[in-house]
Amino acid sequence: HSDRNVNVNVSAFFLYFDHITSKYNLFTFLPLNLFEQFQRIANAYFLFLLVLQVRETNTHTHAQHLHPTVKQISCKHSKCNRHRSDNQVNNRKAQVLIDRKLRSEKWMDVQVGDIIKLENNQFVTADLLLLSSSEPLNLVYIETAELDGETNLKVRQALPVTGDLGDDIEKLADFNGEVRCEPPNNRLDRFTGTLTFAGQKYSLDNEKILLRGCTLRNTEWCFGLVLFGGPETKLMQNCGKSTFKRTSIDRLMNVLVLCIFGFLAIMCTVLAIGNWFWEVREGSQFTVFLPRQDGNDAAFSAFLTFWSYVIILNTVVPISLYVSVEIIRLGNSFYIDWDRKMYYARNDTPAEARTTTLNEELGQIKYVFSDKTGTLTQNIMTFNKCSINGKSYGKIQDPTGRVDFSFNPLADPRFVFHDHALVEAVKLENPEVHAFFRLLALCHTVMAEEKTEGDLFYQAQSPDEGALVTAARNFGFVFRSRTPDSVSIVEMGQQRSYELLAILDFNNIRKRMSVIVRSPEGKLSLFCKGADTIIYERLHQSCSKLMDVTTEHLNEFAGEGLRTLALAYKDLDEEYFDQWKQRHHEASTALDDRESKLDQLYEEIEKDLLLLGATAIEDKLQDGVPQTIEQLSKADIKIWVLTGDKQETAENIGYSCNLLREEMNEIFIISGNSPEDVREELRSEQVLRKLYQTSVKGVKAITDEVVNGEYGLVISGHSLAYALERSMELEFLRTACMCKSVICCRVTPLQKAQVVELVKKYKQVVTLAIGDGANDVSMIKAAHIGVGISGQEGMQAVLSSDYSFAQFRFLQRLLLVHGRWSYLRMCKFLRYFFYKNFTFTFVHFWYAFFCGFSAQTVYDEWFITLYNLVYTALPVLGMSLFDQDVNDAWSMQHPQLYVPGQLNLYFSKRSFFKCALHSCYSSLVLFFLPYAAMHDTVRDDGKDVADYQSFALLTQTCLLFAVSIQMAYWTAVNTFFVLGSLAMYFAVTFAMYSNGMFLMLPSAFSFIGTARNSLNQPNIWLTILLTSTLCVLPVVTYRFLLIQLCPTINDKVRQAKAKLPTPPRPTRIRRTSSRRSGYAFSHAQGYGDLVMSGRYLRRPAVSRSSGFAHTGRATTGFSPMGRSAGYSPTGRPQNVKVPDVQVTSLQMYRTITD
Repeated sequence: HSDRNVNVNVSAFFLYFDHITSKYNLFTFLPLNLFEQFQRIANAYFLFLLVLQVRETNTHTHAQHLHPTVKQISCKHSKCNRHRSDNQVNNRKAQVLIDRKLRSEKWMDVQVGDIIKLENNQFVTADLLLLSSSEPLNLVYIETAELDGETNLKVRQALPVTGDLGDDIEKLADFNGEVRCEPPNNRLDRFTGTLTFAGQKYSLDNEKILLRGCTLRNTEWCFGLVLFGGPETKLMQNCGKSTFKRTSIDRLMNVLVLCIFGFLAIMCTVLAIGNWFWEVREGSQFTVFLPRQDGNDAAFSAFLTFWSYVIILNTVVPISLYVSVEIIRLGNSFYIDWDRKMYYARNDTPAEARTTTLNEELGQIKYVFSDKTGTLTQNIMTFNKCSINGKSYGKIQDPTGRVDFSFNPLADPRFVFHDHALVEAVKLENPEVHAFFRLLALCHTVMAEEKTEGDLFYQAQSPDEGALVTAARNFGFVFRSRTPDSVSIVEMGQQRSYELLAILDFNNIRKRMSVIVRSPEGKLSLFCKGADTIIYERLHQSCSKLMDVTTEHLNEFAGEGLRTLALAYKDLDEEYFDQWKQRHHEASTALDDRESKLDQLYEEIEKDLLLLGATAIEDKLQDGVPQTIEQLSKADIKIWVLTGDKQETAENIGYSCNLLREEMNEIFIISGNSPEDVREELRSEQVLRKLYQTSVKGVKAITDEVVNGEYGLVISGHSLAYALERSMELEFLRTACMCKSVICCRVTPLQKAQVVELVKKYKQVVTLAIGDGANDVSMIKAAHIGVGISGQEGMQAVLSSDYSFAQFRFLQRLLLVHGRWSYLRMCKFLRYFFYKNFTFTFVHFWYAFFCGFSAQTVYDEWFITLYNLVYTALPVLGMSLFDQDVNDAWSMQHPQLYVPGQLNLYFSKRSFFKCALHSCYSSLVLFFLPYAAMHDTVRDDGKDVADYQSFALLTQTCLLFAVSIQMAYWTAVNTFFVLGSLAMYFAVTFAMYSNGMFLMLPSAFSFIGTARNSLNQPNIWLTILLTSTLCVLPVVTYRFLLIQLCPTINDKVRQAKAKLPTPPRPTRIRRTSSRRSGYAFSHAQGYGDLVMSGRYLRRPAVSRSSGFAHTGRATTGFSPMGRSAGYSPTGRPQNVKVPDVQVTSLQMYRTITD
């Protein structure tokens, strides 16, 4: 694509801007649906049969084919839900500047070059260039949850030249700039372009663009210029194309149908040759009274016989097979929709099967690819525990005893803490505790918004930092406002303003941030927070023993999966700081090597720090995530987490949700910055080095390797880009597949899809992708099964998914219960259906040798028509819709039951050929036993019963009894359907063979009186009993011996099912750890400079009252009263001295004496 030129206020038509997620529309439905249907080879065969039956070779009614065809069409499930949701999006209203007026237009009618107005909490219509906003400095605040999964707010700023336009409609209508920018692409994090206006050229980057999928927050209004719309937006570019997904059983069925066609051709050829021989040897004797037409010799008769038997024997693959498959899939989809145990009451969100064609695939999943934020986690951070001056706080003594923050009018009422000891330490003016929370209130880049007095709203660049500042707020150190050079906080009721002298910003190498502030008393201090391993390297030697105590607390926090930060400070000398500041200014303005010079200065001043303590934040997992992952692992399902988060966060969540465990032999970290580094890391960290002793060229599939021990793999996005290159993808895949779990962090939406495609290509297993944001859509579409979480990140993932629900824990039930049942039912259905139809068809084959290969049917014409539609339909559908080998509780309690589905043990080529052999045996019994029983047989009154019609009736009755009683299990439902079908058969048979039907239509009902004349003979019923017994006996014997000698996991579980299992109590999975927890850091690199520049600030700070009731001492605005004045509510003395710990400059471990 070439660059795009957009003239402002000149609408440019590029594409229809419809939002489309469905596969079909009114015009494409017929061709695309036909293409999809003919992916099944059997449908091409059915079309061929339909054409063939117009020939005179047809020997039975068209009804048996036409009725199922109509049924097939009526049962096809349309994609109404997706069309409904598409229409809802396309018909949203937007305010568009047209003819110098703001007009309400549908989203689908917005064009490139239009200027539109957005208001607070509205969705962004298209990819826009921000022109102006209601906020100071033309800032806007957006939520990008649908794009990158992050619910924290981000800031965008318009160019000053466009910001001056404001909301003046006349100025906006006269604006005639021209934008030249990149063509449509899927890069969410990059934009390049220029704006030309009034002879000047201005650079455009991602910070000036509002992408579709974002939501405007805390901004009254803004104006934007449409650059891309509809399918050209970056959101839709990342969605990928909708593909036709087919199950592995469908693909296997295509292979089997080809085999059946070949076998059918062989049978018809044999019978045609038999007809030729018969015509040559025997047929000439009949020409005297049945003369042949001119040119119709034996060869032509054989040719006609071939096509006649193609029609007669076509029941090996009946159309009703596929009709029944659709009904079964539809029914199992309704079970998912109706499952109350997958209903999330808090959001009123039920589970939804958005497709009806993939249910049995849910029972064969081997790899699950999951997003992290919003899928495994709630994306909600809570201040859980802390360690201050060697004392750990946050242990819950009484879960119902919440700390009362009523002493603080500015406290956040949503904040929950249970350890009263910490608030008592704050009230007792413990200097270390005060310094701890003072650091949290000062060292951050959070912005405060206070629209009404005391109603504070924090805009944090990450939920971690928001949780820390909120904790300080509730414990009496309230961050109130900021300017580029000051931070205003309320310390225990007293308003204080600190001069902000410098922000030493965070980056991925430093893993820390610091601020240098001057207190109102003129004291210079540096406050620092960061990863504990980084902070420890910069501590003063006097903190060694305190560091050991804090390390124990950090290990405890890590064992609980909490995200930690270490906090430290130092007092600065005024003279030294002046010199350092001058050097800092010189380094920040240097043209060469600026970054390294700044890093050296940061390293210099961030030394000899004094440790204050550590924080522990819980990145709240969704309910039941660790238990779900553990159960899926027991089912031999491998889980890979593909996330855009940084490595430390992703790794920490891996431990929290039980994906990574301390018991693992090793966790490999792949973080190379070049192809050579990545290849070397992959090879050096191979679990089995012998893999590289063989060539990997031309490999089409990689089998699972046997590995001693458990391993984990963590790979970063830039390393993954090299690992996915063609020359290295097999090495990466082999290493990853030998690991128990894999975490890919900092990955793009495209990389997520590439990983899924790689596994699909070489592993040849069934994959499932689950996510909740627009950045997961490409992954969801690439996997065999896509699952959308309807959570905090919008509905984009749900709209593109095959199944959706509200919580990750429901995946366990979807796979282990619904998926396994669907797969098991489908496999039983196919085995049983092929058995009963092969048996039905093979009887025709044997009969051909006794009817002169004349293509005469062995059964009554009406029986052939009703066999699959009425007589055997209900038992097989009943089994396929209601059968449960074990109930849902046992399915959840024994996840090993899921493994046979992954190995295709229930239906495969082998089981298909066993079914064919079984049918061959049954057909021999069903034909030759009635034939022998009726040969030279007379009735009780001496009359002959060995006529064709009586034989046909006996054979079809024996067939129906034999196949009906061979159900998998005799449950109440199956028994009802079997007996009902047999009763239906006899009722229909007696009715059709009655005198009345014959008199009405003699040609259609020629079997007059056959039923009442044959079925009243004892030898007929004895033959039925004997035939059924001989058909069933081998099956019963085989099943009995199989259960006794080689029981499957299903057999073992059923035998152990003496009573219903007691559902396991949900327990919080806890772990002990010697590793350091992943640090929870604040913001993305660069926000320190943004804060200091003032571009990020909404409004200047104003003088406010503190909001505290000023009682007692003026220095604190608080007077301890009651229990807080002298003792702890837990009954323990506060700040008891810990032996053998050195005292720091803050008089740490001070003992309070009465």
